Amino acid sequence: MKIPRRVFLGTTAAGVFSMAAPVPWPLSTVHAEEPSKFGFKYILGSSLYGYGNLSEILPEVAKVGAGAIDVWPKVHGNQREQIDEIGIEKSVELLKSHDVKLGCITQYKLGPFGLREEMRVAQKFGCGMIVTGGSGPVGLQGSELKRAVGDFVEKLKPHLEVAEETGVTLSIENHVNNLIDSPDSLRYLRDLRPSKALSIALAPYHLPQEEKLISGLIREMSEAITMFYAWQHGDGSSKGLTKEAELRQLPGRGPLDFGPLIAALREINYQGWTEIFMHPFPRGIAMLDSPAQVTEELNRSRKYLESFL
Repeated sequence: MKIPRRVFLGTTAAGVFSMAAPVPWPLSTVHAEEPSKFGFKYILGSSLYGYGNLSEILPEVAKVGAGAIDVWPKVHGNQREQIDEIGIEKSVELLKSHDVKLGCITQYKLGPFGLREEMRVAQKFGCGMIVTGGSGPVGLQGSELKRAVGDFVEKLKPHLEVAEETGVTLSIENHVNNLIDSPDSLRYLRDLRPSKALSIALAPYHLPQEEKLISGLIREMSEAITMFYAWQHGDGSSKGLTKEAELRQLPGRGPLDFGPLIAALREINYQGWTEIFMHPFPRGIAMLDSPAQVTEELNRSRKYLESFL
C-alpha cells in the first residue's frame, strides 16, 4: 500500500512508519477517486464528410481533438455501410491503425425497436452508444405526451435488456417531428427511463434557441445526457443556402451564445460525448469541399467552445 508522503513523515517523530501502529486514516479513503474534471470529450461525426471514404476521415479525428468517431449511414453519410462492405474484422483493424475508437453509431434508419443486431455489432467494436429517435405520435402535450412516452419506454424494455447485455447505451435524440422532441418529452423520458442503458442525446438545434431554456434543460437532464451536440439552428438545414449561412449551425458562427450552455455542462460535470455538428444540404454531401477544410472549420468551433472553459 502506497502511503501519502505527508502521512508517512507525520507518523513518528523520526519519520519511520511502523506496520504495528494504527493506520492514521480510514482505509476506505486511501484509493478514493476524485470526480473527473469537466472538459470536452469530443467525438467526430462521419456525416460531416458526406460519403467520404472512412480511411480518409479517420486521420482527421485526432486533428479535431477527438478520440472517437460517430459513424453514420445513408442518407447523411455511408460510413456505416462501408463497415459492412469491408467487414468487421478489417474495420476494427482500420480503426486501430489510426488509434480511433468507434464511440457511437447513429441509426435513425433502423429506429429504436430495430437495433438488436446493431447493438451486437457495436459490442464487437467495444462501441458503447447508438443514437436514434423516439418513435411514437407527435404533437402531444401534457398527460397525453407523458402517457405516450411511458408507452414508448415500456415497449423499449426488451431492447434495453439487449443493451445492458451488450454494454450499449441507447441515446434518444430530441429530433423534430418525433415523440421525443420537446423539453417536456425529455423530462418524461428522464423520469420514466428504467435503466441507464436509455439516455438522451441533446440537440440544441431542435430546441427553441434560448440560452436560458437550453442551459436549464442541461441541468435538469444532468446524468441522463450522454451525447451533447454542439449545434445550433442558425439559418436551418432543410433548404439550399449560401455556405456562409449554412455554417451558422456551428458554435461561434450563429447567434446562439454557448457560454451559458457550457456553464451548465460544467455545473453537472458532464462526462459524455460532445459532437460539433451541422447538417449540409442536400444530405450526403460533405460540409466543405475537402477533409482538411472540414477539420479547419471544426477547430474554429472547438476554439470558440473552449474559450468558455
